[in-house]
Amino acid sequence: MSVSSHPAEFNLASFITKQQLPSTFAATAVDYFLPLAEWVNRQIIARPGPAFVLGINGAQGAGKSTLAAFLADYLPAQYAYTVAAVSIDDLYLPKAEREALAQAVHPLLATRGVPGTHDPALGQATIKQLQALGAGESLRLPRFDKWQDDPVPADQWPAVTGPVDIILFEGWCVGSQPISEQALAEPVNELEQTHDASGAWRRFVNTQLGGDYQALFATLDALVFMAVPDFDCVRRWRTEQEHKLRAAHGKGDDRGSAQGMNDDQVAEFVQYFERITRDNLAVLPRQADVVLRLGQDHQLVSADYRS
Repeated sequence: MSVSSHPAEFNLASFITKQQLPSTFAATAVDYFLPLAEWVNRQIIARPGPAFVLGINGAQGAGKSTLAAFLADYLPAQYAYTVAAVSIDDLYLPKAEREALAQAVHPLLATRGVPGTHDPALGQATIKQLQALGAGESLRLPRFDKWQDDPVPADQWPAVTGPVDIILFEGWCVGSQPISEQALAEPVNELEQTHDASGAWRRFVNTQLGGDYQALFATLDALVFMAVPDFDCVRRWRTEQEHKLRAAHGKGDDRGSAQGMNDDQVAEFVQYFERITRDNLAVLPRQADVVLRLGQDHQLVSADYRS
């Protein structure tokens, strides 16, 4: 474990303010996030060795980024752990590479999000390098600028100094599994039916998910799954999020559009993620080490820990 002489005390009220969360988050933190943090600590104690890699999977709007931010603040303050945080969103391919894929494979690949639009080798290399990081050694962590729709220049990536105790790896498809070829036959939504009638896009995405992404996900020591009630919630919550962003800033989505998305555009956008998200809801509750379930009101309602 990395040791600091006087770790900063964790202040829940300050965290809520910094993350611009509602005051009701305090109860969520006490009931669900703090017990999870203590569980993570027990896993580290029981498993000495390289940095512990915790995957966090959740659909859009599930709260995985908030959970990762909480753990990244709480664990160093409580236990003096050194924590490195990486999102699968930071592994997106440059815009030019996705446009090349769109021309060579399928036009839908120009839109980042699905497997095949990331650099899983970069993620795997980053995790391995973090685990090997010695005392005083530093490593820059990948970052992607969603407004520019391109990676941040490497010399501007944030650095972490080793040794690292915990690696938080969050993303909507972290730990996801490919599905059978037969299951790909029928489109699951209007996007697939209209723009992928041949199935070429979804087959490519599924093949990518079954390839280098599995090598990346094999680095996980444990997986937390934030389970939404159903996919309709994803659509509704993402629409509400867009409304709040526009009201607060006069602009919305993270796709680089200054105008944001209207409701119809949100409905189309979430369809890119629907197939894998639905499969996650069916499969990951049986595979994840921790399942945090959300209710229709967007609040956590239960936590299940595998023995």
